[in-house]
Amino acid sequence: MASEITYAEVKFKNESPAPAVKGPPETKKPEQHPQKYPLWLPWLISLLLLLVCIVLVVVLLVVPFCHSSDQPSALQQQFSQWECDSAVPQGTDGGWTCCPKGWKRFQGSCYFLSSDTMKCAESAQNCSGMGSQLVVISSKAEQDFLSKLKNQQQKNQQLKRDNFYIGLFEKKEGQWQWVDKTPYNETATFWRAGEPSDGHDENCTVMHMPEESLNNWNDVKPDVPHYRICEAAAVIV
Repeated sequence: MASEITYAEVKFKNESPAPAVKGPPETKKPEQHPQKYPLWLPWLISLLLLLVCIVLVVVLLVVPFCHSSDQPSALQQQFSQWECDSAVPQGTDGGWTCCPKGWKRFQGSCYFLSSDTMKCAESAQNCSGMGSQLVVISSKAEQDFLSKLKNQQQKNQQLKRDNFYIGLFEKKEGQWQWVDKTPYNETATFWRAGEPSDGHDENCTVMHMPEESLNNWNDVKPDVPHYRICEAAAVIV
């Protein structure tokens, strides 16, 4: 008789359980708290915005009138009282055209007619000292304006029958030149009949006071005192 084979499950007490596989430890996320700003920060931002607005107003309104970004002209440095109007030449950005008080404006220039007399060189120096020059006449309209102006001043101030120096000089015999080097154009001159004369010592030019017509230029000796007409570019603001 064949013997039976019996199977039995044997458990050992000292057998240790299989180690559990552990994953990496979970990192704990820090708690997020709303960021806190100082209480004075909104006030600081508001103050900065206000300052920016003030600077913009100064740049847009004040600077153009003060010409703080540009060097003031010699004329501006000499005079503190000005007369302005809104008749602005075309092509300019400014809103006012200004001349020193007592000067007369025509187009883009300011003119000063003196009430005292000086010699030719002294007249040129006097105009330069005011930031201007003896007048340079370049058109019939300008000649007409100045002729009427000098006749009116003669009547209003009861000036003597003297003449007005202008900025035209005889550099060499028969070679006339304007004080600002503007080319001399014979077709745009206003000499009296028979002028300029052939005298070697008459190398300065005046507007003849008694002459009523536009052709009133006369060459004279430089050492004779006369009135003078100064001219400077008008200031546009």
